[in-house]
Formats: sequence, structure tokens, C-alpha cells
Amino acid sequence: MLSVLVGHSYFLRFDRKQQQRAKPYPPLATLQAASLLREAGHSVALFDAMLAAGVADYEAAFAAARPRLVVLYEDNYNFLSKMCLERMRRACCQMIVRARRDGARVIVGGSDASDAPEPYLQAGADVVLRGEGFGALLALAGRLAADPDLGVPQWTSGLPDVVVLVDGAPVRSSPAAPLPVPELPRRPAWDLVDIERYRAVWLQAHGYFSLNMAASRGCSFRCNWCAKPIWGHRYLQRPAADVADEMLHLKQELGADHVWFADDIFGFRADWVGDFAARLRAGGGGVPFTIQLRADLVSPRMARALREAGCREVWLGAESGSQRILDAMNKGTRVDEIVAARALLGAEGIRVGFFLQLGYLGEELEDILATRALVERARPDDVGVSVTYPLPGTRFYERVKDQLGPKRNWQDSDDLEMLFRGTYRSEFYRQVRDLLHAQVERGPSPQLARRWQDLVEREEEFRHASAPGAEPVPASPLA
Repeated sequence: MLSVLVGHSYFLRFDRKQQQRAKPYPPLATLQAASLLREAGHSVALFDAMLAAGVADYEAAFAAARPRLVVLYEDNYNFLSKMCLERMRRACCQMIVRARRDGARVIVGGSDASDAPEPYLQAGADVVLRGEGFGALLALAGRLAADPDLGVPQWTSGLPDVVVLVDGAPVRSSPAAPLPVPELPRRPAWDLVDIERYRAVWLQAHGYFSLNMAASRGCSFRCNWCAKPIWGHRYLQRPAADVADEMLHLKQELGADHVWFADDIFGFRADWVGDFAARLRAGGGGVPFTIQLRADLVSPRMARALREAGCREVWLGAESGSQRILDAMNKGTRVDEIVAARALLGAEGIRVGFFLQLGYLGEELEDILATRALVERARPDDVGVSVTYPLPGTRFYERVKDQLGPKRNWQDSDDLEMLFRGTYRSEFYRQVRDLLHAQVERGPSPQLARRWQDLVEREEEFRHASAPGAEPVPASPLA
């Protein structure tokens, strides 16, 4: 048996925007890793950074656990972890230094570590996991339990999905037969979480308590700006009955009033959602929940099944009101599908939010105004607005990497800094963001129309004289 401290480095207090939202969720993938290690017979403690004050809290958790192995496994269901918020990376490296100083071995996993293993290895991590890496994690823990004195070459020998430091440079493991992908534990290690701290934050800010779940992992679609360093293009869906049973557990044992499904795509098929709803009814009923979904998966049958299952809110990856930009993104959806999906869900009494993305290569003023028109036409209940972020490993990243300057990551989720040279400067997109939010929150008004008109008239002030590498956007999806 090995003494293991499992943790992550997403500190809510380092992200002002998310702290103000006051909607913290436990680190789901981190809890899955903890549960897998415990099922393998190891003694597991948890450091949950979400509500921690800072790295000093990690040091206290380390001192209490006295672990032989530290596993810093980021919550891969938290989409913000893909963007390498710089403060979180620095915190993780500080935690690595602390663990190594006291003689613990360190394994790091997560989206940013998969994309950029070198900072973590240079900080002292022994191993970085590539992708989900659960098979390699279990093998590494088992080997260390059998021989605590293993050097890194012997410890990682023959294992796929690992990166180590060799002569100061990160080296991926040689090709090897893939390890069997272990089945996820039936439930994450909820008992390791201080549930009452989360409940207190939610009740004070919102008057109800929400917990998170995942009914699937991954996404099979091919949007060219979306990184998939963990699950690739696989879509791994759990049985509907298992998902329903977990929701019933969160309701009955942990007192959840609401569930946020962190899946990239929830349900996928209406018959799966129908089976999920039936199992919930048989168990006494679930709780209201919020999901993410693609517009082209919303049919009358799907909307009805979601309502019957208890879905309260759906977030659609609308991205843009310009078909030209959607095609360039290889999004695979049409503007009229976004409008239709919003109408179908609204007719079933389900709130709808749009994720909107500004600043894609070649986006012009007419495309931004098309997004404004989409919001006016569809009238979503909420919007989340960001700018295109060059995520390593994507085709979009390859197109703009030569434009990237010294700043490669956002400091926090409200940064909204353009990291490549798009059509406009960051200030312009921030103003568009604010106008889109005002349009949804307060509705159309003469004052808002004047603000839009003022920005349109001044748009040349914000435009880059040139955009190196920003080739014209093709009218059809990228190959």
C-alpha cells in the first residue's frame, strides 16, 4: 500500500471572475483519480485547491498526509483548465517544489501538462501523464509501492502515456502497447471532499446547492480550435442507469438541489436521455440540471426528453452568428440550427445560454454584427462571451503560432487578451462582449443601439493595420 496525496491547482481565489460568480464545483476528474487509486489498495488523501486560501493550505495538507507519492491531477472536466491560467500553473509548480523538497515523488496530469509538460518537469515533477493517463497512473503507483527506491527510468520503463525529463528536455515514452483503459470508479471519492464548505458558498450566493457530474468523456466532433489533449476524439458514454443512480446519490446522500453536467456533449441521443429519465423516476426523481449540447443534436424528441428528465438549462456552443465563421471553424452547425434549437428548448420551458466566440481569424465587422443579429433573433436567456484562444495541439494553433508573443496564457478567466494578432485589438472585443451581455440582460433599447452605432463608427480605431499570417477565411469548412 502506498500513501498518496491527490490534488489539483485550480484555486478559485486566484480567478476573480469565477470567485465573483461563486459557483465552485469539486474537482471531478481529480476525485476519479483518487477513487481509482483507493480501489487499487492505496491510502489516499485529498488536497482540494478550489476553496483553499493558497499554496500554504497545500503545505498543511502535505504535512498531515506525509505522502510517499503526490499526484497533481487537474480536473479535466473544468474547461478553464485547458487554457492554462498562468496563476494556476505557477501554483502547481510551487506545490511540486514543496513535495520534492520533502522527498515525495510527483506525478502531474491534466490538459495543460499534456500540452506543455516542460514547466512541470523543470519544477521537479518526476512524470507527466499524457491524456487521461489513468492506466499509467495505476501502473506507476503499483511499481512505487513494490519498490520505493525505483529511479525514474526503471519506474516508467515500457509505459505509454508518460513524459519524463532526460538531459534537461522532456521526452515522451517510446511507443508501447497501450495499457487497458481502466473503467472509471462507480463514483468519485466524494467522501474526501468538504461538502459543507461548498454548500455554504452556494447557499449564501444563490440559495441552492449544486454539485457536478459527468455522463460521458470527450467529443467526437472536429471544431478546429478545440483542444482534446485528454480524450482525443473519442466519445465515451456511461450507461444511462449508472448516471441516474449517481444523481440520486448526490440528491439523497449529499443534499444536492441541482446538478451541473460537465460533459462536452450531454446525452447525444434522445433514447439515452429517455432511459436516464425513466431510471430517475423509478428512483423517486432526480434534481434539476444544466448541460452543454450542440445545436444540431436538438430535435423535438430530444427537447421533450430533456424536459422529462428534469433539465433546467442548456448551453449551446453557438460561437458565431456568421455562417462564414462557423464554416471556417469546422463547427459543423448552421445558424438556422442554432435558432431552431433555442426555440425547441424554450418551448419545453428550458432556459438556453449561448457560448459565443469573438476574434476568430478573418472575422470582420459584418461577422460580429451577424452575431449581434443572432442574439437579437434567438433571444437566449444568457450568453458567455470569449475570444478565440490558441490551444496547443489544434489546427487553429498551428495557423497562428508564429504570431504569438511573450504572453502565451491568460492570467485568469476574465483576461480576454488576444494572444495572436486578430482583426482588432483586445479592447474592441471587450466592448463587444459588454454590449452582447447588455443586449441579453436588458433587452434592446435606444441607448444600447447608440452604443453599438458608436462602436461601429469607431471600429477603425481598434483595427490592426495588418494581421500577419491571418490568411483569408475560406468559405467552406477546413479539410
